[in-house]
Amino acid sequence: MFELVQKNILVTGANGQLGSEIRRIADVHEDNFRFFFTDVDTLDITDLKAIDHFIKENKIKYIINCAAYTAVDKAEDDAELCYKINRDAVINLGISATNNAAKIIHVSTDYVFDGTNTRPYIETDPVNPKSVYGKSKQEAESSLMDACADSIVIRTAWLYSIFGNNFVKTMIKLGQERDTLNVVADQTGTPTNAADLAKAIIKILDHSEAYDFKAGIYHYSNEGVTTWYDFTLAIHKDAGITSCKVSPITTDQYPTKAARPQYSVLDKTKIKTTFGITIPNWEESLNICVRELLS
Repeated sequence: MFELVQKNILVTGANGQLGSEIRRIADVHEDNFRFFFTDVDTLDITDLKAIDHFIKENKIKYIINCAAYTAVDKAEDDAELCYKINRDAVINLGISATNNAAKIIHVSTDYVFDGTNTRPYIETDPVNPKSVYGKSKQEAESSLMDACADSIVIRTAWLYSIFGNNFVKTMIKLGQERDTLNVVADQTGTPTNAADLAKAIIKILDHSEAYDFKAGIYHYSNEGVTTWYDFTLAIHKDAGITSCKVSPITTDQYPTKAARPQYSVLDKTKIKTTFGITIPNWEESLNICVRELLS
């Protein structure tokens, strides 16, 4: 009789937005996958020996790396730690995966681009990061591919969820506390509900088990295009906030230590066609998240 064998999955950075969303849906997939959720307190991914031991001990077949240093402005003054987590730890995961015949799904960012495009970025567009954070993530991508041939890199953008600190939660809080808000209106991209990305990653795992592992770089965000200003208006509308006046400003009027991409819309054709993934519109996914936050 055929016996179904669970595949062991290591999820790093499991207490963050994406890791928490994967944890929420893990039980639904327990027939196929057994998840090991770790964060810095249970597995130090900057320690190659620790990673190697964990992967061997638990017979890990796939690694989903959600761990990252994401304090974009702080990274400009804290480059050493940023690179240690975003690049060096990823290299460790790649080396250990290769040593133990495991495969990796690693999450990257739109910040690997300089934001000068006028059409959605495809995976083969030249990278040109303009911040320490973006450079650390870009170097991680190339280093990971060198360290582990069985690697999938998923670039995403404007991530939010019901977990952790993010733009959606901040705009709801500020909208409830203030009479006026100024929000940048000349940076264009697409918000991504981490719950949708979590489902897409599980779909990639299912596809890899049914067919084969399609290594390479992919883009994932929700569908559609917006600005931070229009995103804020949508957040307030969904949250029923009417007493806060939101005004558009330019990037020059809101200087930050780290440069942001002016345009970071991602083309998702490759991930949709390769893995048969259907992607919701950003407005639909935002509404679901806000309703859950306020329930």
